[in-house]
Amino acid sequence: MFTDTHCHLNRLDLTKYDGKLSGAIDAMKTANVTRAMAIMCDFAEYDEIANIVSTYGDETLNLGMSVGIHPCEDIDILKSATVERLIETADKDHVWAIGETGLDYYWSTENKKEQQASLARHIHASQQLKKPLVIHMRDAKEDTLDILKSEGAEHGIIHCFTEDWETAKRALDLGFYISFSGIISFKSAQNIQDAARHMPRDRILIETDSPYLAPVPKRGRPNEPAYVPYVASFIADMYGCDSNEVGALTAKNFENLLAQYR
Repeated sequence: MFTDTHCHLNRLDLTKYDGKLSGAIDAMKTANVTRAMAIMCDFAEYDEIANIVSTYGDETLNLGMSVGIHPCEDIDILKSATVERLIETADKDHVWAIGETGLDYYWSTENKKEQQASLARHIHASQQLKKPLVIHMRDAKEDTLDILKSEGAEHGIIHCFTEDWETAKRALDLGFYISFSGIISFKSAQNIQDAARHMPRDRILIETDSPYLAPVPKRGRPNEPAYVPYVASFIADMYGCDSNEVGALTAKNFENLLAQYR
């Protein structure tokens, strides 16, 4: 069994499935992907993602979603994520987590204050709902970790981890899980691979972040949740074990994360 902890099911490239999401869902099942969390980046996406989760989730594929505002959204959209609105929207069983939130200074540093304020509000919603955070962190590790610590965040995922082991340790010390994507397979990703080798086995997760990023090892193809076993396979080679072992381990870890405050 494999769990994709971070995929954008409403944004997948469905060309090879004749535009039908059912084709991508069937491919997930064929690849033994048994659980996936669909990530929300804007309130405007909520209804579409919730409909996907309710339509395609079944006994063979457990689907849930997150509720949050991506840090790269416009300032007005960031400001729309009040604690009250996040709680009202996320207080449902099919919503497993709060996010994708966090900080991204790669694309813009002009809205740092608005990103930081939005992250703090997501943390407060997470604390009240007892649901984990999904944290995006790009070119902003110091501010992200400082805010998580100062606001008392202690439950969630650092998604698509691209930092080094020292950064991972700081996130682990705050109680977070670390999720690795296909980026770990890049030749330039030595720091990420080193972090994965040092990871406590009970705190590691895997994801595709599809349709974004490059799948492993299918370079040049659109990414999709059916490719999450390739991430497990790459990590398994590093650990000297079978990919199914990594799949089962990370699936258990994700279940433990969701159950932490139930």
